[in-house]
Amino acid sequence: MARDLRRPWQHTLLRLAVVLAAGMLVGLLIGQFWLGVTLALLAILVWHYVRLHRVLQRLHSRERLHLPDGRGIWSDLDALLFVRQREGVRRKRRLLGALRSFRQAAAALPDAVLVLDRRDLGIQWFNESAVRLLGLQPRQDIGVRFLNLVRAPRVHAWFESGAAEPLIDLPSPQGDGSRLSMRLLEYTPELYLLVARDVSKLLQLEQMRQDFVANVSHELRTPLTVLHGYLDMLDPEDVPEWGGLLLEMRRQSLRMTQVVEDLLTLSRLDACERLPEDPVDMRAMLRTLARDADGLSNGGHTIRVVDEAKCDLLGSSKELHSAFSNLVSNAIRYTPKGGEVRIALQSRSEGGVSLCVQDTGPGISADHLPRITERFYRVSNSRSRESGGTGLGLSIVKHVVQLHQGELQVESEVGKGSRFCVLFPPERVLDRDAEIDNPA
Repeated sequence: MARDLRRPWQHTLLRLAVVLAAGMLVGLLIGQFWLGVTLALLAILVWHYVRLHRVLQRLHSRERLHLPDGRGIWSDLDALLFVRQREGVRRKRRLLGALRSFRQAAAALPDAVLVLDRRDLGIQWFNESAVRLLGLQPRQDIGVRFLNLVRAPRVHAWFESGAAEPLIDLPSPQGDGSRLSMRLLEYTPELYLLVARDVSKLLQLEQMRQDFVANVSHELRTPLTVLHGYLDMLDPEDVPEWGGLLLEMRRQSLRMTQVVEDLLTLSRLDACERLPEDPVDMRAMLRTLARDADGLSNGGHTIRVVDEAKCDLLGSSKELHSAFSNLVSNAIRYTPKGGEVRIALQSRSEGGVSLCVQDTGPGISADHLPRITERFYRVSNSRSRESGGTGLGLSIVKHVVQLHQGELQVESEVGKGSRFCVLFPPERVLDRDAEIDNPA
């Protein structure tokens, strides 16, 4: 549209001048000058009111505007409204196209996507995969509360707990044997976005991996035992030139045996859904850990054991000892001679207790901390081989802690040492019947 909107007042002033001049002329003709001027001003006021009324009518009726042909302020206002309306229509079309593309993309996703009201979890929208995975009906389930349609107790408990973490390995409401995972996202201040994914194949692959590791580890145990037995029968003094070779073979066979044992332990923990919940005497546990640390250190470190909490735990004594001893052995192996290792059972201000193992070793850089509990992950390959570690100890600790509803926290600074803490919730804490002396 080629239209000069820079000086619309010129045409309007010209029209006002013409009307006012006509009024003055009429007043002179009838001998009443001011009456003519008044009538002219009244006519101008009425004309502006009529034009304003027309503009308001067009805005209220939302009718399609047309480009005016006239000149002046009102014509230019009509032209400006026409331009704004045309831009609004174009913007609305773009938004509708983007919304249509978004819905088509969401409908094509293999995951179920639902938009839920944050107040009552009412379903606002869902895609086609939600029909297949969750059994929702496109017409009748809009507006219905999600928990009224999916009645699984685990889903209700998950929402009541805040749904901060994904819900994994949930049976499908369709009853077809498939397994789902759910994740709740904050979509807007008023809406949630719920994503449900079919993880049946992933869980099947994970089970195959676990079975493979368990079977291979079990099959390796017997030949390694035989090999280690034959190596023990060979005396390096009989063939002195083979002495170093035999010692290295024994060391590597022992290390391989330890790797197999750790893999079997992890496989057993993976398959375990619930551990025994028996009272665990932490006085005896701390004494055992102190003896283990002294045996590994062989007098090369200062070992301190502190029992500040003076309580017991509810869980599996065998698995807790496995986790704690892994932390203690790591601290001894990676702390130079003359260093200090501190084992402390402490109460937490927010409830529960923690068992912390602190050392004065070389420490771990922040880049490695997020991955140190992964299987076979090594901060330093050379240092791990020298210390005889398998790379599975912290993975075992993590599994045991999770099965006890606990949390593993790691604090470390390069050059100043590390601090590994196992945090237990209040429901895992048991009071002792008698007063206990510090085991240190």
